[in-house]
Amino acid sequence: MTSAEASPPALTHAVSGRPAPATEVVSPAAGPAVWHGAWTTPVMRPSAAPWFETWAEQGFTNQSLRQTVRLHTGGTQVRIRLSNAYGHTPLHITGAAIGRTAGPGAVQPSTMRILRFDGFTSTTIPAGERAVSDPVTLAAEPLDELTISLYFKESTGLATYHQLSMTTTYRAAGDHHRDPAATAYTDAVQPAYGSWYYLEGVETSGPHRLPRAVVTFGDSITDGFGATIDGHDRYPDLLTERLLTADRPRPVLNAGIGSNKLLTDSPLGGDAGIARFARDVLDQPRAGTVIVLIGINDIQHIDDPVSGTEDDSPPVTARQLIDGHRALIRAAQARGVRAIGATLTPFRGAAGWTPAGEAIRRRLNEWISTSGAYDAVVDFACALDPDSTGRIRENLHIGDHLHPNPDGYRAMADAVDLAVLDQ
Repeated sequence: MTSAEASPPALTHAVSGRPAPATEVVSPAAGPAVWHGAWTTPVMRPSAAPWFETWAEQGFTNQSLRQTVRLHTGGTQVRIRLSNAYGHTPLHITGAAIGRTAGPGAVQPSTMRILRFDGFTSTTIPAGERAVSDPVTLAAEPLDELTISLYFKESTGLATYHQLSMTTTYRAAGDHHRDPAATAYTDAVQPAYGSWYYLEGVETSGPHRLPRAVVTFGDSITDGFGATIDGHDRYPDLLTERLLTADRPRPVLNAGIGSNKLLTDSPLGGDAGIARFARDVLDQPRAGTVIVLIGINDIQHIDDPVSGTEDDSPPVTARQLIDGHRALIRAAQARGVRAIGATLTPFRGAAGWTPAGEAIRRRLNEWISTSGAYDAVVDFACALDPDSTGRIRENLHIGDHLHPNPDGYRAMADAVDLAVLDQ
């Protein structure tokens, strides 16, 4: 099941500076509700060697789960998407609820809404499938935080999840999905990088049709490793804030996965970028533009610089990466989605840096910048390394010479030309 609209006609490569499209008022007689992606995260299979301890390997039995997200667009109705993409057995959701966040693990009582699926308060999602809840009336604004509660009476087995959420997720013994208070939710992920479980997306609908969504696609630098826990300062978050400040509201959906590679599957990084692109980008509700920032993990000779897990895959070439990017561009254009290429950010000083890898990064960046294959380009490399030293400025990374800190993520968000998103 998907909530994506049919793809519009293919777009051209022309870039102009015309003003942002005005928000369209939807008449009650205009037909079915128009659903916008308000938040999303790509789902993954549990890893045998995760960066940090998660609940995905053990799953949940007679437990409630409480997860918080920040919306990138608002509306008057809300629904959620749940995924059992990597489950080996059917997933039974005994109960689900949503409401405005009232603090860590808590929901504002007057906003608590019980979620239904085809009219029922419980649902079973077959292995490999997803479910979309029925809409509930709940007024929401961009940047509002919503808390989603799920109760699993039966054992779930291995949990489809997103490993790196940079938010705190809470767990309670027994059925507490209807409880506004956080009293029962005494178990939180430690360390506090956090993960999201089964939750794939939140969608909103309202009286206004927004411009089509911007989807940010990539690895941990898009996912937001190095951002503030529960601080919402990844670069896609900050890009959303820029759009709102400029009175250009539109959905910005984060499709980054830490450790993700463009060309090959990875134990920590999930399915290869070229394999997951259609699901995580093109199938998003009303996807209009994608910003592609991926390839640094293909270049590095360790699977992940945080864990230090060795990578025994063969060395990648610049030509292979260019061919992979061309595949993404073709897929996007076939669906009428504009593709913006982002230059790979520097990593000299990081654990996986080599002179050969640096040469590949520079060759790929030259192609992204000058080939004309992408509809437009954003120079994230320059944003973090304005003097072209091959290193991220010391005040813009977390200490590993690879992952930006919140200031670095702001520099990336500031580097995006908002007018380019309007084409």
